[in-house]
Amino acid sequence: MRTFIIKTLGCKVNQYESEVISAGLVASGWERAAGSWGPADLCIVNTCTVTGRGDMQSRQMIRRLRRENPQSIVIATGCYATTGAEELDATNCVDRVVPHSDKHRVPAIAEGIMAHHPVASGPLERTHGFFECRLTMPGTDASGSRTRPFLKIQDGCNAFCTYCIVPYARGRSVSMPPDDVLAAVRALGDAGYHEVVLTGIHIGAYGLDLSPPTSLYALLCRILESGNIKRIRLSSIEPRELTDDLIQLAADHDGICDHFHIPLQSGADAILKKMGRPYMSSFFADRVERIKALMPHAAIGADILAGFPGEDDRAFEETCDLIVSLPVTYLHVFPFSPRKGTPAWDYSDHVPPAVIKERTTRLRHLGNAGKTAFSAGEQGRILYVPVEGKRDQDSGRLKGVTANYLTVLFDGPDDLKGAFVPVKIGNPVKGLCVRAQVEKS
Repeated sequence: MRTFIIKTLGCKVNQYESEVISAGLVASGWERAAGSWGPADLCIVNTCTVTGRGDMQSRQMIRRLRRENPQSIVIATGCYATTGAEELDATNCVDRVVPHSDKHRVPAIAEGIMAHHPVASGPLERTHGFFECRLTMPGTDASGSRTRPFLKIQDGCNAFCTYCIVPYARGRSVSMPPDDVLAAVRALGDAGYHEVVLTGIHIGAYGLDLSPPTSLYALLCRILESGNIKRIRLSSIEPRELTDDLIQLAADHDGICDHFHIPLQSGADAILKKMGRPYMSSFFADRVERIKALMPHAAIGADILAGFPGEDDRAFEETCDLIVSLPVTYLHVFPFSPRKGTPAWDYSDHVPPAVIKERTTRLRHLGNAGKTAFSAGEQGRILYVPVEGKRDQDSGRLKGVTANYLTVLFDGPDDLKGAFVPVKIGNPVKGLCVRAQVEKS
């Protein structure tokens, strides 16, 4: 049996796409390697290039796989494989660099290399087939072993923020047709899943490229009306796309998780303008306050980019002050790293690396404080969780995630795995992880 390993860096979209690649390989007769680093006949790295660290980690992972599997085929794909193909070739550790536009062809490319028959490249038409929705195909499952599978409904981005390389790596926004999304959600519901995470690079732009155009709000209404899944979770969504209608829909329906991840990037208006972000800090604050007014227990996360060129002490303090003033649950903090090919690459007023490191650390402390306060405030509530198939490694307890993004650990028998159960929230463990106990429904 031919075996493979696939390693994934970066976003939830990359994770979903790796699962689709894995499903394609399994359908073609491959088997997952027993060891996480091999031995394996085929090693795939689904790379990320959103930061310089992502580039470095991608190269490190490729080199390690080559060291531990010297006779195997090594394929690099993903965003860094699109923007940094020459750098990956220079490692002399890769047999094939597959850009994002050909990612769906990785199983066929691997077969071609094994048979010494190279598969021709060429982008797939970016319509229905672009999403390779294997979830609807009998005998395959792109969700892997997840309790809360991802479903990519959109790809690409039209925003072109001055620091971001992603639109150059993935292209312009494209959407999966609504009927195909509904079919995929139905297939997941029929397979026994209780929750699906809708993901994309810019999901707030969902449907604008379709004919006739539609919207994320309209798609969510159709999913709720279908009744095919207990609840839907949204991945990251831009502030301006969190419309009043969408927030109200989530407040009115338990079928949409009260968890929102909203990219902020900076709390200083001058920096937001320089980043090319189409809102001011007051608008972000308005969205957070609107959510909390309608859903007091909602979890709200935010992305922050520390040390963007021109971010002086005053601008940084404005960001910290904004975060402290708002009921933000957690932060994803990224140190700025210039990406060649973006406008910010040529900016001259860079922040010293040591200052960026200090600011990143301080922001992460603020994020940790938000997690602690949120977890403590949820004690005593009864919330439903889909129980994961594996117990928590450290405690041996069953594990699940609430609609508002708390990871709960609780005692119970194995026959609860895969069930959708009510739990009473107990004491915090760490961050957004809490103890709980199963309640009789």
